[in-house]
Amino acid sequence: MKLGAVVLTQGTRPVELKALLESVAVQHGAPVEVVVVANGVPLPELPAGVRGVETAENLGIPGGRNVGIEAFGKDGSDVDAVLFLDDDGLLPQDGDAERIRAAFAADPRLGIVSFRIADPESGETQRRHVPRLRATDPLRSSRTTTFLGGASAVRSEVFATAGQLPGEFFYGHEETDLAWRALDAGWDIEYRADIVLHHPKTPPSRHAVYNHNIARNRVWLARRNLPAPIVPVYLGSWVLLTLLRTRSPGALKAWFAGFADGWRSPCGPRRPIRWRTVWRMTRLGRPPLV
Repeated sequence: MKLGAVVLTQGTRPVELKALLESVAVQHGAPVEVVVVANGVPLPELPAGVRGVETAENLGIPGGRNVGIEAFGKDGSDVDAVLFLDDDGLLPQDGDAERIRAAFAADPRLGIVSFRIADPESGETQRRHVPRLRATDPLRSSRTTTFLGGASAVRSEVFATAGQLPGEFFYGHEETDLAWRALDAGWDIEYRADIVLHHPKTPPSRHAVYNHNIARNRVWLARRNLPAPIVPVYLGSWVLLTLLRTRSPGALKAWFAGFADGWRSPCGPRRPIRWRTVWRMTRLGRPPLV
């Protein structure tokens, strides 16, 4: 099985990027082909054998990753699966590429593999990095309904059947949008605790657009993908959860501004998932209500 890897960079982490590329290069088995996408910035110096692509502007995370997918042919068809790796991440185990190959080879319906993210200093996996509701045991692998964008592998056939990442999202929930479409197309998603990406422990709110985009894209996610009767239930539950969880008036103001923007602005084509997919997600422990 031929693997490709897409790494986005904005040129701010040259030391970390170099270490990540070295950790990919030493993986066991056939070499992993790597494309580094310089997202609106000049390409950094890259090791021999690593391809680079520059974009004229910052396309955001999903848009930049889509450019990387297309670098491997239409819908990534020149490789069997595409890894998405954050440029400040690191693969600490040199056998993970072989584990990914084995996982896909063993199950032809497995479409997406989500890795365990661990802090390199403490080894801790943050609860938000376990893509399921029952997140108390990050060392337990399981089928899931979403995945972690910067620590994942997607079978190229998924892009051909379910589409690529939603570029208009820019940042936030783009993985869930693809995951729901992949599930609706009949693919499985698996969180694998034994495949690890080291990544420093950081709060998602470090991004200036975090609260706005999370709320806007939550609305877009529902408008694009959910059957009409579920949309108000799903979004109503997230309004309530946000009010209960958020203490900062500034964060709440940005969140509700994004929520309103999600209703006013175009979100792309609407293709609601089937009711049997809703039931399947429910059986997996995460109905599309929360």
